[in-house]
Amino acid sequence: MTHHVTAMLDSYPKDLGGVDKQKLAACIQSCFECAQTCTACADACLGEDMVADLVKCIRTNLDCADICATTGSILSRRTGYDANITRSVLDACRATCKACADECGQHAGMHEHCRVCAEACRKCEKACQDLLSALG
Repeated sequence: MTHHVTAMLDSYPKDLGGVDKQKLAACIQSCFECAQTCTACADACLGEDMVADLVKCIRTNLDCADICATTGSILSRRTGYDANITRSVLDACRATCKACADECGQHAGMHEHCRVCAEACRKCEKACQDLLSALG
């Protein structure tokens, strides 16, 4: 997927606003990957025998999936770029990924899908932070 993200950024007809293209591509990819992973984790939680114990995890997964998908979409749109919106969305995504990773981490010992999800959330959290730092 990185290839397609990078290819689209490379083909962009205008300046990307001075943003680090590698960090931008990595963040877009991490956001969409995290959204898919969180959606799948929520679904896997629903399939567990003790689903009532995973209600908070499911809710956090779904919130994180929505925020990550939205962030990936906003980062993919460079026309009319607004740094304030980008910073706000990245900060929300970073915070949501941290919360989801923390929640899934509590279940990682019992549920492999939660371990995988926590890992994807940490990766996305870092990618958001890296891009935020690059934006200044």
